[in-house]
Amino acid sequence: MEEQPRPRAFTKYAYGVLAYTMLVILWGAFVRATGSGAGCGSHWPLCNGEVLPREPETATLIEFTHRVTSGLSLASVAAMLVWAFRAYPRGHRVRRFTVLAMLFLALEAVLGAGLVLLKFVAHNASAGRAVYLSAHLLNTQVLLAMLALAAWYSHAPRAARAAGSRPRAVTLSLPAALLLSVTGALAALGDTLLLGSAAGDGGRMGAAAQDLIRLRLIHPFFAAAAGGFLLYASLSGMGQEEDRAALRARLAVAALVLAQWVAGVVNIVLLAPVWMQLFHLFLANVLWLALVLFFVQTRRHGEV
Repeated sequence: MEEQPRPRAFTKYAYGVLAYTMLVILWGAFVRATGSGAGCGSHWPLCNGEVLPREPETATLIEFTHRVTSGLSLASVAAMLVWAFRAYPRGHRVRRFTVLAMLFLALEAVLGAGLVLLKFVAHNASAGRAVYLSAHLLNTQVLLAMLALAAWYSHAPRAARAAGSRPRAVTLSLPAALLLSVTGALAALGDTLLLGSAAGDGGRMGAAAQDLIRLRLIHPFFAAAAGGFLLYASLSGMGQEEDRAALRARLAVAALVLAQWVAGVVNIVLLAPVWMQLFHLFLANVLWLALVLFFVQTRRHGEV
């Protein structure tokens, strides 16, 4: 009989896929921040009508690299799905979350193609792009959550992590974090439009672009309020768990909220350079994953 893959090896692979997917997401943000989304024109899946672009410009290389790395991400999650069904029994959470990860990654690919085909790239400042980017971001966050949960449940014991009911603040922390991410995405879009206009790449700003740039002002205030709520949610009930992992998750969320506040201030002071935007996004994704794992470790007593 063929030997089944060891779950420990699957766990390492799953966390590797999660890390790689985060890198792909950061590169996608780099595409947006540099205005390189139109690097392959309005063609998809071809790049300027070619499988391999010849004599590509910088923007084309940036966009084409994102497409290649995204394709590799799709292949890695597909392999993870096959492995999950071989390594874990029917009904196991790893199977469930890996299937969901595959579905949301497929939707991510469709949304990415839509950005190109609808021309919601470069310095497009339409309201449609803002709405589309918000939906794209929410899908990305759910995808990361599914990958993280598949990896975590591949080694977590099938037992309750904490007694009693989950605090309401912990439950509300997830939608609060998603709303915060949406305002951050809109602020980043405004930064891109503002920097493009300053560099003379975007031409004369229209009313829609000016509205998006003004919308950037909402994010710092919302970040202060939502961050305070996340800090409260992470620290409320501290000391009641006997599980050390849950305590570490609490402290990780609290530390990441504080780090994001500092990063946000630095981003504003430095006028949102691309590297700082990417670091700010990286911290936001890590905070989101910490919140998701904190949430599952404070689930109701008796859940497996």
